[in-house]
Amino acid sequence: MKKGLVMILTLLFIATTALTGCGSKTESGSEKPANQAGEDKKVEPFELTLRHTQLGDSKKNRFAILQDVVKKTESEVPGLTIKLDGVDSEVNRKEKLRAEMGSGSPPDIFDAFGNPDVKLYAENGLILDVAPILDELGLKDKFQSLAQWTVEDKIYGLPIGASIEGYFYNKDYFAEKGIQIPKTLAELEAIAEKVKADGKIPFAIGSKDAWVPLMTTNTLWSYFGGADITSGFAKGTTKWNDPKMVEAFAKHSDWIKKGYFKKGELGLDYATQRTQLVNGEAVMMFDGSWASSVFADATQSGKLHNKAGFFLMPPAKEGDGYSVMFDSNNGYAFSSKIAEDPRKMEAVKAFIKNLYNEDMQVRGLKEDGVIPAMKVDQAKLDEASQGNDLLQAIMAQMKDVKFTWPAFDALVQADVNTALGQQLQKMISGEAEPQAALDAVQKVQEEANAASK
Repeated sequence: MKKGLVMILTLLFIATTALTGCGSKTESGSEKPANQAGEDKKVEPFELTLRHTQLGDSKKNRFAILQDVVKKTESEVPGLTIKLDGVDSEVNRKEKLRAEMGSGSPPDIFDAFGNPDVKLYAENGLILDVAPILDELGLKDKFQSLAQWTVEDKIYGLPIGASIEGYFYNKDYFAEKGIQIPKTLAELEAIAEKVKADGKIPFAIGSKDAWVPLMTTNTLWSYFGGADITSGFAKGTTKWNDPKMVEAFAKHSDWIKKGYFKKGELGLDYATQRTQLVNGEAVMMFDGSWASSVFADATQSGKLHNKAGFFLMPPAKEGDGYSVMFDSNNGYAFSSKIAEDPRKMEAVKAFIKNLYNEDMQVRGLKEDGVIPAMKVDQAKLDEASQGNDLLQAIMAQMKDVKFTWPAFDALVQADVNTALGQQLQKMISGEAEPQAALDAVQKVQEEANAASK
């Protein structure tokens, strides 16, 4: 039995109890039209299950795009019905998929993260290699990067988009208080102090799920430790408890102790931090570029509709260059069992063709603020962002970036990711100091590295 399979089965044991009571939302992709009168040959119906995570108002535009792709694919493939299974992203990634992979029965199509998740599952023959499909459709060279989905020339999934992370802010507040976009961390901290003195929360936050505050921490340590430090953890060439890493975590801890975040953040979910910014309780919010769609929607953004700005977390010293997470690690993967059924294989080809094209990439940027994962003509990108000042600001900031790196969870093992989240939340609650938290993460990292040899 391969070591990867042992790991999956271990994760299955962990996930089983967590799955108890975890529900999912199931919808039918669309109603199939009745057969036309006079048809001589009856088409046998068949079904594909598509697991997505596009739930809630903040993802409604993304879900609308997916629904259109589903309907088009069903119309092109006789007899096909695509059953949509909507599940919370964290539940899908850390519980349901692990359980399904452990039992060898993943959905036909599912929301996934390329590295390390899909690569681990692919080692055990559970994921379809879509490289031949991309060759057939002429798409292999159309993506910005497929590195996080590729193992030895085999491609085990496709990214739906790319993203960067930075601060969304209340433009009216900045203008009223005469605040300029910060060029250094010291200037950012000076703004935080000014906002706090005004009785408002400097940085909106909801840390119930550890990945949310880790966006801030990840950016801090990539400044303090360098853009490449994270890529060395799984190789054993760098360490979590390196002095520069401790310095970065100490900076985050210092911001917590100074009251830059809302108290009780560990009890607040991701959506709550956006509410803090929208209702004026907070002035800035560190989030992914995907959040831009919220501020283009009057219902979700309220008084902040079309009044949010965006800037990147600045470096410690002006002129050092901006360092940002640029990631295309989330998308869709496909069960290897698809290859056993010619009709399902044709349906998957149609799905890929209908979702992964320039028109859909541009639509994702315009309607949902998702940076294209595919190569798109610059003129079309400029046209898509016209009339959207926030989207234009995000795209303009990308031109100033000097260093880019994948999110940490694309570079470390699942056990390390879990330990990191737990230790950061302990630091937030005051149960652990930065040094102790990182010592604990490093211990798990060394165990994971040893197990992979």
